Amino acid sequence: MKPDLYQTVTDKILADLERGVRPWQRPWSAGHAEGRISQPLRANGTPYRGINIVMLWSAATAAGFGAPIWMTFKQALEFGGHVRRGEKGSLVVYADRITRTETDAESGEETEHAIPFLKSYTVFNAEQIDDLPERFRAPPPPPRLDPVQRIAHADAFFAATGADIQFGGNMAAYNIADDRIAMPAIEFFRDAESYYATLAHEMTHWTRHPTRLDRDLGRQRWGDAGYAREELVAELGAAFLAAALDLAAEPREDHAAYLASWIKVLREDKRAIFTAAAHAQRAADYLRALQPGPSAVP
Repeated sequence: MKPDLYQTVTDKILADLERGVRPWQRPWSAGHAEGRISQPLRANGTPYRGINIVMLWSAATAAGFGAPIWMTFKQALEFGGHVRRGEKGSLVVYADRITRTETDAESGEETEHAIPFLKSYTVFNAEQIDDLPERFRAPPPPPRLDPVQRIAHADAFFAATGADIQFGGNMAAYNIADDRIAMPAIEFFRDAESYYATLAHEMTHWTRHPTRLDRDLGRQRWGDAGYAREELVAELGAAFLAAALDLAAEPREDHAAYLASWIKVLREDKRAIFTAAAHAQRAADYLRALQPGPSAVP
């Protein structure tokens, strides 16, 4: 019997969460960019999207890989490389559809139905492969930012969205009724990247407004399953944006409070993490589309 890919992926992410690890906000090892995260890339440099970002971040963290590039066994050979004996590959998935024709018993008319399903294949990190060209190796780590140093390209990215952001106070939140984001001033954060990671989280919430992506995950009150699902989307959206904007992903202080609710949601629905990752990717894409020129978000 074929393995249930939805359950396989969900079980892996559940195991991380139960250890207190968020697989979507883990940095690459020091060999790539210490203290920072990078989007996983295909051999041709194209970034992975959605749930595959989460899966490959988790795999890189578990194995301590420092390079963000992944490729199949065949691709490694095409580049002159050789996967080392005994190396274990990592799972990535993609959605596909089959078309099924059904005949109405009474009218005899035939109708076609597209049935979605998942396929998977195995990839290897560049650090598992010998003899690859130098361009596939991990670059040296970039210099760290000084505390509260503003990041110009991140400021420009969020400003271009046109979101109504009210600075002041000590709470970061998005109010859908007023369609307004509340953010403490940057000076209240321990460093600039904590500030931008928090803003990215709230900007992901901002995309749920009915005039934008109209995302309704069933949230009725604080702490219910719909609330947990929306927070999971915002967590993933912030992680995707942080990676694309080359920012360190900083855990929110309320992270621990959400862990139990996320675990509960994933245990009850094996497709929940796929749905959350898809919504997060749409949110990142929406924010990218608001940029005046080529955006930093792939």
